[in-house]
Amino acid sequence: MEKSFVYGVAVTDYNFTGREEETRRLKQNFENGINSILISPRRWGKTSLVDHVCRQLENSNIITVRLDIFGCKSEYDFYNVLVAAVLKQTASKIQLWMDEAKDFLARLTPRINIPIDSTSEISVSLGITPETHSPEEVLNMVEVIAKRKDRHIVVCIDEFQQVGEFENSRSVQAKLRAAWQHHHYTSYCLFGSKRHMMSSMFLSRNMPFYQFGDLMWLQKIPISDWTDYIVSHFESAGRRISNETAIKICESVDLYPSYVQHLASIVLNNTPVGETATAEHLPSAIKELISTNEALYMQQIEPLSGYQMNLLRAVVSGIHSGYNEKKVRSQFDLGSPSNIVRLRDALIERDLLFSEMRQLYPTDPVFSLWFKQRFL
Repeated sequence: MEKSFVYGVAVTDYNFTGREEETRRLKQNFENGINSILISPRRWGKTSLVDHVCRQLENSNIITVRLDIFGCKSEYDFYNVLVAAVLKQTASKIQLWMDEAKDFLARLTPRINIPIDSTSEISVSLGITPETHSPEEVLNMVEVIAKRKDRHIVVCIDEFQQVGEFENSRSVQAKLRAAWQHHHYTSYCLFGSKRHMMSSMFLSRNMPFYQFGDLMWLQKIPISDWTDYIVSHFESAGRRISNETAIKICESVDLYPSYVQHLASIVLNNTPVGETATAEHLPSAIKELISTNEALYMQQIEPLSGYQMNLLRAVVSGIHSGYNEKKVRSQFDLGSPSNIVRLRDALIERDLLFSEMRQLYPTDPVFSLWFKQRFL
């Protein structure tokens, strides 16, 4: 049985809505071997979009490899995760021993656990080190496999901003770019949850990944798509909701995909089967949504200095620019103009604020609602 609304994880086709143009464009990139970079705020559905496109290509001549590198702390952590994902997702159990991996694994003593249950995943532990393999050899392995199979491979790397955290990150990025730009059988889809870091890596002219591929900025899903989705899913769950109330759900969380799903789920669960959800359900549902996330929000502000909290207060209260003006600095106790630059950069680094057209905005609309209640 399909869940009516899903949040906090990548969604399946039943819970996937909108993104028709993004799906078409990304699928076309995969089919044509064009590298793709996705940038958006966290929890806007980048992973769901990539998974959605990958599922559409399952019966094609294209092999998609998906991996998440959030846990990688170093260059060779990344190489181990990359190679394990490529081997697991491009080779059958027999091929893993007899074909794809034999050349690459010759200098290793890999641990490959092939379960008896055909539905379970193969476990691959490689132990790749600078002594066993050079970066170039690791990075070109997927191209070698693609050539052998005479099929195109698309490698989709989630949380790619982690590469920016590695020691000697710029040098690592240069190695990746130098290898990947010469691949003809392999292309790459790179995306991550920290917009400012992804922007720095792919939009700065002096960075290795500048103009690496088709840069896609994900926009908000239109409210009309959300309305149809919410109304139909309420009907499937044996409840009713008007278009107007569905619109209010979306507007309450500023069309933020994960929160639209979460808030709609709360309203649905608070509506008995056979009855109609109304706008009167929303205040208590929003309160529950805020309460559910409060521990996370407290964790996010705990490390902040007093001055950083003050700038956050200014932005959440609706002041998006002009922080150097004496009146604003005095009202919110922001310190000197030079101090404001450091405060801004620190809050952007923590992903609490984002900058657009020289103005600052809260990254998370529900965090903003919580912050207003607690600190304004």
